[in-house]
Amino acid sequence: MENLDSIDLQILKQLQKNSDISIKDLAAQLFLTATPVYERIKRLEREGFIMKYVALLNKEKLNRSMTVFCNVRLKEHAKNVGANFVKDIVALPEIIECYNIAGDYDFMLKILVADMASYQDFVMHKLSTIENIGNTQSVFVMGEIKNSTELNF
Repeated sequence: MENLDSIDLQILKQLQKNSDISIKDLAAQLFLTATPVYERIKRLEREGFIMKYVALLNKEKLNRSMTVFCNVRLKEHAKNVGANFVKDIVALPEIIECYNIAGDYDFMLKILVADMASYQDFVMHKLSTIENIGNTQSVFVMGEIKNSTELNF
């Protein structure tokens, strides 16, 4: 962060709120001209502060309204076994996030499905086919209190 000045931080904050904002509109908000704002954005992209731009989708409209967090404990922890597990997890489209965690479990998966029957089908026909899973614990989200992609600084 030491390479960022207050204008860079303002640009990042605005792009987090609306990555589709035009350079012209962003420049106007910052009381600058378009060229320096454009150049700063390109530098922020080049230096890896901005990794990519995405559209946030409405999961209810796309029939993925049930969120499940599934903790997974592996049977063994050999390097190749863990790598195979990760390869298998990445291939499953229902899993939108996977974290390697410390504690009682080895991984936490964030899974989006339509409903309980869909989750049961996912567990029975996909998750259970992955080798080396010792046990799992599923936590079902009843309500979403806060969901943000914005980093505050």
